[in-house]
Amino acid sequence: MIFDIPTIETERMILRPLTINDAEAVFEWAGDERVAKYMNYPRHQNIEITKTWLDSLNTLENEYSWGFVRKSDGMLIGSGGIRFITDENVWSFGYNFRYDCWGFGYATECAKRMIGYVSEQHNAKEFVSEHAVDNPASGRVIEKCGLAFEGYSEYTKFDRSRTFKSKVYRMKLDRGC
Repeated sequence: MIFDIPTIETERMILRPLTINDAEAVFEWAGDERVAKYMNYPRHQNIEITKTWLDSLNTLENEYSWGFVRKSDGMLIGSGGIRFITDENVWSFGYNFRYDCWGFGYATECAKRMIGYVSEQHNAKEFVSEHAVDNPASGRVIEKCGLAFEGYSEYTKFDRSRTFKSKVYRMKLDRGC
């Protein structure tokens, strides 16, 4: 199923659908090796790669993908998404931000809102996320969202250029009668 992506908000952020018009802003972080270092995607070498990726968002199944806009200045500073993994009956989320926006709590704020949205709209009960062992800051974000460490795994970049040892986290929400 292809979801309609709504615009939702947090105290400091607007989460909205990304469009091809966002290519230059997205390239700011997708083309930055510091940001792409632990991501599944390889660093975008040029803006055409970014445009192709943005165009592909319209075809994603079982996934919400948002751009993260800072309310204080209207700047698009990151993106992220949450997708339903059907065979595991679990929601998985991730995020990335411009390097100069790291350490301000934006990732936690946006990830919590994504979790809250699918919990409200889909009665989602179980969430997972993972991060490279060498990227502990992302682990702190995941823990602040309420997920607990479950174990180790690994993931490989889409272009197979690198494989990372990872830490996997899980959260199960209780839904009583």
